[in-house]
Amino acid sequence: MNETPSRPIRAGVIGVGSMGENHARVYSELQDVELACVADHDEEVARRVADAYATDAVAFETVLERCDVVTVAVPTRAHYDVVSDCLNADVHVLVEKPIAETTEQGRALAELAEERGLVLQVGHIERFNPAVQTVTDLLEDLDVISVEAERLGPPLDRTALGNVVFDLMVHDLDIVASLLEDRPDSVTATGTESGQYATATLEFDDVVASLTASRVTQKKVRTLTVTARECLVEVDYLEQSVLIHRDSYPEYLTDDGKRRYRHESVVERPRVDNGEPLRHELESFVEAARNDSEPVVTAEDGIRALEMVQTIDSLVTEETEKREVEA
Repeated sequence: MNETPSRPIRAGVIGVGSMGENHARVYSELQDVELACVADHDEEVARRVADAYATDAVAFETVLERCDVVTVAVPTRAHYDVVSDCLNADVHVLVEKPIAETTEQGRALAELAEERGLVLQVGHIERFNPAVQTVTDLLEDLDVISVEAERLGPPLDRTALGNVVFDLMVHDLDIVASLLEDRPDSVTATGTESGQYATATLEFDDVVASLTASRVTQKKVRTLTVTARECLVEVDYLEQSVLIHRDSYPEYLTDDGKRRYRHESVVERPRVDNGEPLRHELESFVEAARNDSEPVVTAEDGIRALEMVQTIDSLVTEETEKREVEA
């Protein structure tokens, strides 16, 4: 894209449900970005969102004519067709996770974006959590042994319960794979509560990752723990905080002739530049589109996450069906 400094990037959102509306809000706030229009199959919803952020509600085809970049936040079943149309219209795309319904569709979209020289970014938003970005920098100097992730808590909307692996665990699968910069060598998984609780163990070279996702846990938890030879790193996604535990050692002290035991450790709290992950995500996407550079979360990253999700979901389903037969 050859943009002059005088003209802002024109952004649009296709699909303005709860997630899409947030994209519209952030685009409307970004510097050097114009929220050019929004579109949705529900025209009333589109008009409401357009009015809220001072833009136009238009037909899908008009979005492609007006915009340089778009967010695609439609149901997964429509990802392939909508993203294909956007790329064929020479529009850069950020598509909400998963990249598509199948890995074959994902690869086709990746190839199309590459052929047309366009940015195709996948909306794995936790990559842009400031705490995760801090840990990513830390891990460059650590010898990692294991990673544990928990994404637990009751859903906000109990009437729309999706698959817990696809909806929740996918975030941590992407984070773990990106931190280790690899695909797992082996995967085991199991689940219960009609697919609302699942655990998975992934083995990478010399690292083991254990992930749990749950909608039946009555406390909201979003944590990542990295065990390395040098230290233990704890991440709280909700608090956007990072703690580093180092130099834990026991010792015996003498006090007034009495020996007592003490165990000390050093806890570091590195600086985390807190902020809204969605804002960081869209700023990064717009910058990649403006400079024709590779996005932080590539199409290949999205395909890798989808492959892992499908594998784990298949194992959980198989284990659940086996348990039901035995019962």
